[in-house]
Amino acid sequence: MYKRYATLFVLFYLVIGTGWLCVQGIFVDKQAVKEAFMLVNDSSGEVLQATSYLGVTQEQVSTKRVLDMNVLIRKNRIEITQSEYENLLRIVEAEAGGEDKKGKMLVANVVLNRVENEDFPDTVTEVIFQSENGTTQFSPISDGRFYTVKISQETKEAVDAALRGEDNSQGALYFVARKAADDNKLRWFDKNLNRLFAYGGHEFFS
Repeated sequence: MYKRYATLFVLFYLVIGTGWLCVQGIFVDKQAVKEAFMLVNDSSGEVLQATSYLGVTQEQVSTKRVLDMNVLIRKNRIEITQSEYENLLRIVEAEAGGEDKKGKMLVANVVLNRVENEDFPDTVTEVIFQSENGTTQFSPISDGRFYTVKISQETKEAVDAALRGEDNSQGALYFVARKAADDNKLRWFDKNLNRLFAYGGHEFFS
């Protein structure tokens, strides 16, 4: 007798459980066909495209699905060779080794601005080693500091940022450390160039 009641008890809960699962299945199906994403016309309110949760799921698990992706590839402002890169690191370290990252980057900006300017040579190396009437454009070339510097990690970061296009130089083509420059050079800067701004130990001109 007890076995009979136990069997009926189990059957009762199986029926209740089955019914509950069916109701949940209907609920899940309803949720699955609801819009997960909807594209609406701003002016008319017209639904242009609607994608359900079920549709999103099917698209993701489909082996035939091709996902369109736009990948942002960052290119250098100027493409340079490895040797030019090393020369740029050296001139920045020699000219701005005592400056912060922005001060170093500004020196790199000036070199790159010259490369892009028609009045100067077309490559980083030629700009760095340019001379007029036997006078070099950058003092570390003439006094030898260019060849002896040890490149810091911050200098690499500054040069890399400049090459990626980060530029606060306002188009500067010249810079000078007023405290270290001779009077004749300073007079030429002040008379012939347009002073843009000062940062760290340098003044920048166009």
